[in-house]
Amino acid sequence: VLTITSFGFKRGLPRDADLVFDMRFLRNPHWVPALKPGTGLDADVAAYVASDPAYEPAVSRIEELLALLVPRYHAEGKTYVSVAIGCTGGRHRSVHVAERIAAFLRERGFSPTVRHRDLGATPLG
Repeated sequence: VLTITSFGFKRGLPRDADLVFDMRFLRNPHWVPALKPGTGLDADVAAYVASDPAYEPAVSRIEELLALLVPRYHAEGKTYVSVAIGCTGGRHRSVHVAERIAAFLRERGFSPTVRHRDLGATPLG
């Protein structure tokens, strides 16, 4: 089983995460009034996140790392791998990146389950 979970650091790390990646270095749509109510599932929010100059180099490296590690975990007999992608609130950046990484893994024959832990949560602070 391969799970990709987006989450907000404000609510803590997912307890079952094997690998955690922090997206708080990317520009935050929360501070753009037109994007704030949206989520990383919305095209305009996703485009904003992806327009950050650090986005492509960072996310492609994460994808390369997972393409190497996930098969190795399975080869070692690990039946469950949980990848957690975090940002501040778990609504924008982490959601978009989790979806992109899941699509990348599907293209390589994996069947990840995507879970957006904090997407429906009441915003904190």
